[in-house]
Amino acid sequence: MDYGYINARMRGMKSRLLSHRELDDLIQKPDLESLIADLENSPYRDEVIEARGHLLGILCIEYALRENFTRTFRKIQNFAKQEEAEQYIIIFLHRWDVQNIKTILRGKNIHVTSDEILSCLVPAGEMDEATLKELLKQPDLRAVIDLLATWRIRYAQPLTGAYPEYLKTKDLAVLECALDRYYYTDALDSVRAPGYNNGLIRDFLRLEIDVVNLKTVLRMVRDRVDAEDAKRYLIGGGRQFDERKLGELLTLPSIEDVVKALSSTPYRFLADIPEPALRTQKISIIEKELERFLIKKGVGAFLLDPLSVASVIGYFWAKYNEITNIRIISRCKTADVSPDLLKEELVYV
Repeated sequence: MDYGYINARMRGMKSRLLSHRELDDLIQKPDLESLIADLENSPYRDEVIEARGHLLGILCIEYALRENFTRTFRKIQNFAKQEEAEQYIIIFLHRWDVQNIKTILRGKNIHVTSDEILSCLVPAGEMDEATLKELLKQPDLRAVIDLLATWRIRYAQPLTGAYPEYLKTKDLAVLECALDRYYYTDALDSVRAPGYNNGLIRDFLRLEIDVVNLKTVLRMVRDRVDAEDAKRYLIGGGRQFDERKLGELLTLPSIEDVVKALSSTPYRFLADIPEPALRTQKISIIEKELERFLIKKGVGAFLLDPLSVASVIGYFWAKYNEITNIRIISRCKTADVSPDLLKEELVYV
């Protein structure tokens, strides 16, 4: 396994990511058109030019970001083909299959148009754009799940199993949790064997599970869901929190109490969130900080052993963060958000 070659490619690709200064320049653009013009002089040039041929404004940017992300990781897959690293890349890309299915289910649930849903999809996983478009043609959630089953796509299994409970509760979280649980269980199973690289991937997956579970706990406590009922939405396998610890958090009366209970964990930074936000139970602010924590941990993998899969992990998170930052900038431009407030929304790594 030539990780030296892969590491050199990853570092070369990392050097082409936008710098802090370049991100700040994008923030200062007065409108979407000038933002698009700037992106046309960046590594997103080809995708922006392609998008400008048939799309305007934010749709142009969304298309370019989606295409660039997909092509970037297809390229990484190609030069890692037949190598051990490909297995790890596939684990990362499968999350986009899960995210795309969730997006389709959410859209169908609230009767959003297929075009609107399509603009939010990222066909970077096993399911390509043609597959996703066929799913979008289905009239409802059940039909989407049935088509996945007909095609023998792995994610039909957890969705079919959870569907009866969804019918009883009409709570989409039932289906989303089933997808997440399946993804993480499957991913952890694939790196169960001993070894440095497997251990590295395992640690990051378990970290993600902790963050997913914390978000679930916060929502359940805010909505005053019974602790026993809420446990159904938790995922096993986390690094910091086992079922007992999560169960204790679910019994707490408020989000403030949950944050206080995390003071002896790596999530103690949540105590820095302004008290009014905690008191008014603004989950979005807390989720943003958890996402920031996850991204910084992921990008930090670049500092680990260069002759391992660490550089692939680091690049994945760095690229994901760049795409997220550009998306935030473009959306804030449509809402006329001030540069100072916009900058606070970004994650600099």
